[in-house]
Amino acid sequence: MIGIYLLGSFAIALSLFFSRNKLLVYTLLGLSLLVQALFTIYAGFHAGEIELIYFTYDSLGMILLVTLSIIAIPAAIHSYIYIENHKENPQARAIYLSSLVLLITAISAGYLSNHIAVTWIFTEITTLSASALIYHHRNKLALEGTWKYVFICAISITFIFIGILFLSLSLQHTGSDDLSFKNLLARSNELNPVWLRMAFLFIFTGFTAKLGLVPMFTAGIDAKDTAPAPAGALLASVLMNLGFVGIFRFYIVVANTPLLHWAQLVVGSAAFLSLFVATVYMLKVKNIKRMFAYSGIEHMGIVMLGVAAGGIGYYAAVLHVVLHAFVKSSLFFQFNQLYRVFQNKSIYHIGNYFKYNATGAMVLLLGFISTTAMPPSGLFVSEFLIFKSIFDTGHILLLVVVLLLLTMIIWSFGKNIFKILFIPVPDFDEQNIEIIKPWESVSQFLLLATAVYLGLNPPPFFVQLLNDSVSLLPG
Repeated sequence: MIGIYLLGSFAIALSLFFSRNKLLVYTLLGLSLLVQALFTIYAGFHAGEIELIYFTYDSLGMILLVTLSIIAIPAAIHSYIYIENHKENPQARAIYLSSLVLLITAISAGYLSNHIAVTWIFTEITTLSASALIYHHRNKLALEGTWKYVFICAISITFIFIGILFLSLSLQHTGSDDLSFKNLLARSNELNPVWLRMAFLFIFTGFTAKLGLVPMFTAGIDAKDTAPAPAGALLASVLMNLGFVGIFRFYIVVANTPLLHWAQLVVGSAAFLSLFVATVYMLKVKNIKRMFAYSGIEHMGIVMLGVAAGGIGYYAAVLHVVLHAFVKSSLFFQFNQLYRVFQNKSIYHIGNYFKYNATGAMVLLLGFISTTAMPPSGLFVSEFLIFKSIFDTGHILLLVVVLLLLTMIIWSFGKNIFKILFIPVPDFDEQNIEIIKPWESVSQFLLLATAVYLGLNPPPFFVQLLNDSVSLLPG
């Protein structure tokens, strides 16, 4: 089935690229969503099965695939709104929607890949498709953002490739050349530790470009800022989750070797530095899209702290990436409306949003509560469990510093959000403000509500999937 899905989705993406008829383009977009939904349902009924040798419908892949398929629907809807409001020409519309479908397809395949090289291939495809979305506006800033994204991602992909070579060297004396995660895990005690260390360093560093973690976090900041907001929503949520998958699957292998504590140190150090960097930038950033992007670095830092701490932190880390995807995508979708009202991304030129779009303002307020993990946010649960895992390992000083950094982020984020919501902008011309229809915010409310529900009252099957996702990790 995954072969049919890939061929069908790639065919739709190719057809979109060459289509100029508006009705045909949007019909193809709707068809791509139908294919995505049917494939996700099929995957759910074939859990644990292997297809085409290199793909497995395992628990981690299923959780993230469902998350992607849900977010893809509002991404398509808001892309339609965005394109129509900007009166895009047929060529720009075709390239945008073709790249959107290609991005969603590549991410889906990357989630389900059970082979490090296949994950690497689909990660590279996401770079190509995302680049077309980032360059959509065809201006100087878009070109700069695209160039930086391609350059850094090219380096990261090279790092992953070098890591794969080192990984094959670590495996060569075992009599096997199979780099599937299942085989690597089965032979984890036979892997050469020297080459395995090198492999982990390069693969981990390479995937940080997608995950949004130190050292290659800069790839995503300009990308999320310059890309249209519906595309930025995918870059800031489900694409970051692909980076998590790439690291986490390989981390499971390393965690079952004597290198576990060393790997925890590497991951924990990068996570803490990411949290520190996010705090520094959040304190001074005045561009609201970049503020959302730096918030993503903060959350991925928290996620990887949970992975480094182990125990309940593993479970909480997977839960956190799912909830963060719903919350962060909703904020990027809402930015579309915010920009249509103020025609600006700067905090200095945005204010009193409740007056001009009360429904959208509620999304921002609830999104702020959710993304800062304040009760009743679902992220409060996952963050609390991650903090508990850090406490259980005895790293009290680290926990105190992390909480201090998060307090600074909440203060900075809150100051900007409340300014946007309540403080009027001096000399703001209210004559030509676009009236935003309340229904455009429905998708964001649903995404935020989903995050709350899954965090506070997760259904048993969801909890089971989370437990199965981390079951191969040592206690």
